[in-house]
Amino acid sequence: MNIPRNFFLLIVTLLVGLTISAKDRVVRFAYLADLHISEASPPSLDLENSVNDINSMTDLDFVILAGDITEFGSDVEIERAKSILDKLTVPYYIVAGNHDSKWSESGCNTFAKVFGYEHFNFDFGGIQFIGCNSGPNMRMAPALVPRESIVWLDSLTKVLPKDKPVIFINHYPLDDAMLNYKNVLDLIARTNIQVALCGHGHNNSILNYPGVAGVRNSIPGVMGRSNLSGSKVAAGYNIITVTMGSNVTNSVGVITFQERTKGITKAPWHTLLLKNAPEAVVPVEALKPAIVPSSASSSSVAACCSGTSANAKPDQPVKTIWEIQDNSDIGAGAAILSGIVYYANTAGVVKALEAASGKLLWSYSTSGKIFSTPAVSDGHLVVGSSDSYIYCLDALLGKLLWKVKANKSVLASPAIYKGIVYIGSSDGIFRAIELETGQIVWTYDKIKGFIEAKAYVDKEGVYIGDWASTLYALNPKNGSLLWSWTNNKGRGLSPAAVWPVKANGRIFVVTPERMTHAIDAYTGKEIWKAKGGREAIGLSADGTAIYVKTMQDTVIAFSTTKSVTPPPAPVSQTINAVPPTTSTTYVQPKSLWRTFTGYGYEIAPSPITTADGLVFIPTDKGNIFALNAKDGTVAWQYNFSIALINYILPIGNRQLLITSMDGKVAILQY
Repeated sequence: MNIPRNFFLLIVTLLVGLTISAKDRVVRFAYLADLHISEASPPSLDLENSVNDINSMTDLDFVILAGDITEFGSDVEIERAKSILDKLTVPYYIVAGNHDSKWSESGCNTFAKVFGYEHFNFDFGGIQFIGCNSGPNMRMAPALVPRESIVWLDSLTKVLPKDKPVIFINHYPLDDAMLNYKNVLDLIARTNIQVALCGHGHNNSILNYPGVAGVRNSIPGVMGRSNLSGSKVAAGYNIITVTMGSNVTNSVGVITFQERTKGITKAPWHTLLLKNAPEAVVPVEALKPAIVPSSASSSSVAACCSGTSANAKPDQPVKTIWEIQDNSDIGAGAAILSGIVYYANTAGVVKALEAASGKLLWSYSTSGKIFSTPAVSDGHLVVGSSDSYIYCLDALLGKLLWKVKANKSVLASPAIYKGIVYIGSSDGIFRAIELETGQIVWTYDKIKGFIEAKAYVDKEGVYIGDWASTLYALNPKNGSLLWSWTNNKGRGLSPAAVWPVKANGRIFVVTPERMTHAIDAYTGKEIWKAKGGREAIGLSADGTAIYVKTMQDTVIAFSTTKSVTPPPAPVSQTINAVPPTTSTTYVQPKSLWRTFTGYGYEIAPSPITTADGLVFIPTDKGNIFALNAKDGTVAWQYNFSIALINYILPIGNRQLLITSMDGKVAILQY
């Protein structure tokens, strides 16, 4: 049943001791989070019931949905969610969460295309509502409000009237679960912020974001429950009511939070007093290191020239040759050829920089986000875009040479081998394309899940995993299937984000089930598996060792050839057992070393690379660890940014080409 608005206002009056007149303005909206619509096991009934319940109410102004709308961000899930939400009889406003972005087969394009935006900003009843998406976009890492949204939020908060009440919405809490939370807090603190709303935790919770002297005062926060039902809880959502006096600047108002389940709106579980004006104005200077002005052109983003990085400590053997801050996120590694650096950002722009200085030489825009690490060879640059095209550009001039249309987004990174481009996509097709002409050499169309990684290619095979728990070996000449392997786990534990490596007739991958697998490159039979790893793996320069990053502090080096055989199980345990047909049951890898690094909890899928006797470990919080390849001891560590480090490319002369998810590009000297 609905609680009449007049009765509700009376309750609020009694609770907070305020006098509310008939002229007071009331804004009331439904707040839903964590719907987790899934194509595999649809829990959409909970959302359908909530939509029907909202439509039965006559006093709601709109609905806000705070992320994790879907389980895997698939096109089917997004379309299903929208088909249900479109039945609402009041407007709704929506932002994405990590489940909508991490496993998105479209590279987050479908969410933006279907719902029409990636952040929102509107005025209702004199209150400004501001909402932002939060990743991680396509890469497993802590949350991050996209760089584009940070730039947009910077511009918006500069021009809002200082006395205008603001309510901010984001999927994540504004704490250290989100890498750039301090930037977001500093930006919204410029405004008359009343409360920052979030989801993610699936429970109703009262939060408080602490102030920083000279920058911001504390900001109230509220987490809303999941819309899902469970064994001990019914499906539901929150009703949020903002009551303001007729003159906002001279009267006190309240915000109340009420849970609604089974058609009943419960008594308020939290109440906030409206603030009449901002308590502090954030100095612009406090934000300059983190913000690129929204009017900045691509060529004006270069920020740092030769010299020692501000991040470098005196005892660190790392210097910055140059560094730039892009105005978009960067979700892929960079490439270099003939003195030119190439990278692409999530605004869909490929850029070429002078390797000596970081100066912009040219840029080329696609129509979708790019999460593909460019490949360069023989004057050609190849990259995939979520606009569904594979592009080949003149590496010197940036002119389009050819493009190949896929049926869905192309998130994977291309591999170029002997004049042929090998690349997967989200349409279930793996393609081999002639580099010079763009002609299709062959296709393999039986990929079960979408592809986001880079294939390992040699004369014997093309090896790549997908998001359907499958690793494929294809004939590089004609695309025929040589074999396929699966770990028989669910979609989320697929060998899909890892870039496979090969040595001594074995393919090595790691999977999110925290296992490392060695697979016979000729038969597809698993030789051994060992605990440790997630999605990041690398190969030594001589091919004798693989390096595996675990999810907590430790890096392990396994031999690619040597193994150990544990003693057989006792006879009593093997009676009536079927004798093993392969060595998988008994053979285990030989661990060469394992080292504690101190990087903490770590989930970045970026590949591990090596050079000059060092192993470079990228992390999801902006740190780079260099380990001695001989024994695993930490040679040095360096803080490059606040966000995920993409593929680290050694470029010779003890230099590294680095990109990070928060839009930084640099060449470092070690």
